[in-house]
Amino acid sequence: MKQWISLVFAGMLGGLVTFAGTQWLAPEKLENDQSSMVARAVNWSPPAAAVPTFDFSEAADRTVPSVVSIKVTAKPEVSRGRGDLQFWSPFEEFFGRSMPREGAGSGVIYSADGYILTNNHVVESADQIEVVLFDKRKFNATIIGTDPKTDLAVIKIESNDLPVIGMGDSDAAKVGQWVLAVGNPFDLASTVTAGIISAKGRNIDLLGKGAIESFIQTDAAVNPGNSGGALVDATGLLVGINSAIATRTGSFAGYSFAIPINLARRIADDIIAHGSYQRAFLGISISDLDGKYAQELGVDHLSQGVVVEELLDGGSAQYAGILPKDVITEVDGKTIKSVAELQEVVGRARVNDILNLTLFRKGKRMELPVRLRKGNS
Repeated sequence: MKQWISLVFAGMLGGLVTFAGTQWLAPEKLENDQSSMVARAVNWSPPAAAVPTFDFSEAADRTVPSVVSIKVTAKPEVSRGRGDLQFWSPFEEFFGRSMPREGAGSGVIYSADGYILTNNHVVESADQIEVVLFDKRKFNATIIGTDPKTDLAVIKIESNDLPVIGMGDSDAAKVGQWVLAVGNPFDLASTVTAGIISAKGRNIDLLGKGAIESFIQTDAAVNPGNSGGALVDATGLLVGINSAIATRTGSFAGYSFAIPINLARRIADDIIAHGSYQRAFLGISISDLDGKYAQELGVDHLSQGVVVEELLDGGSAQYAGILPKDVITEVDGKTIKSVAELQEVVGRARVNDILNLTLFRKGKRMELPVRLRKGNS
C-alpha cells in the first residue's frame, strides 16, 4: 500500500514539474516562432509597384513663350476639306461657315527678328494680321510668303530679341513618343495638351493635286484656333506645325495632323530668302505598292515601296532614265515605304540636288542618280 501511494505521489510530482517547465519555456518559444514568422513575411512581401509619372512642365515652360496668337481680318472664303478630314480657316473656327470677317489661329516664333511660322489657311485671305505675344504685346504682321501645297506660311512682325522656339528633328521622332500641342484653341491663350505620335508619313488627301502630305498624326487634343501652333517633343523641341484635325463636328475627335518640322524649315527658309518655296520635282506620277501589285510587277519579295505610274515629259525622272512600273524603295539610303514619304524627301531637296534612288525594274535591283529640276506640278 505504501508502495502504491509512493508511485502515485511520484507521478503527480512529475506532472507538476513537466507543466511548470512547459509554462516557463512556452513564452520564449512562442516569441521565437512569432519572430520567425514576421521575418518570413517581410522577406516574401513583393515590392511595391512603381507608378509612372509624367511631368511636362519644363517642356511647356520652354515652349509657351514662343507660341503666338494670330488675329485676322479677312475676305470671305469657302471652307475646304474632304469628308471628315478638315482644316478650318480661322474665320470658320469661331463663327461657323457663315464666314464673318474676323478669326484667330496660332503661330510659332522662328527667328528673334520676327519671322513666324503658321498655316497658309490661317492667313491666306487676310486683309490685316495682328500677332499677340505671350507677354501680351501686340504687333501688326505682314505675309512674307505662303505655300498652299504644304499649308505653310511665313509672316513677320517688326521686333527683336524674341523667344525663338528650339528646333527638333521630325525624322528622329518615333511612333508612340510623347508630344505636346501648344496653341490657342477657342481663343484660350497658351493652351498645352499632351498625347503620343500615332503615325508618321500620313497622307490624308486634304491639300489637293501636287500637294506634299506627309503629316505627323497625333492624339494630342487640337481644336480650332490651334492651327499654326507648335507640336513639340517631351523636351520642348519643335517637331511639327499643327495643321488639321479629323472631325465630323469641327472639334477634336481623336486625331490631328502636323507638318513635319524638317519639311517646314526647308519651305520657310526658301520663303524668307526668295519670297516663295523653290520646289524641286521628280516629274512622276506614283502610287503605293501592295502585295497584289508586287506580284503583278514580279517583285513579290517586296512588301513596301512606290510604283512609278507615269513620267512627266522633260522631267527629272525621264532625264535620269526612270521608267513606268519601276518600284522605288530607297532615296539616299532612306527606306521609302509610301507615296507620302517619297513626296517629303523630294520636297526637302533643292533644285539641282542629286538624289540617289534605289529601285526595282522587272525584279532587278538598280541604282539611279537623279538631278532634280524645277517644275510646276
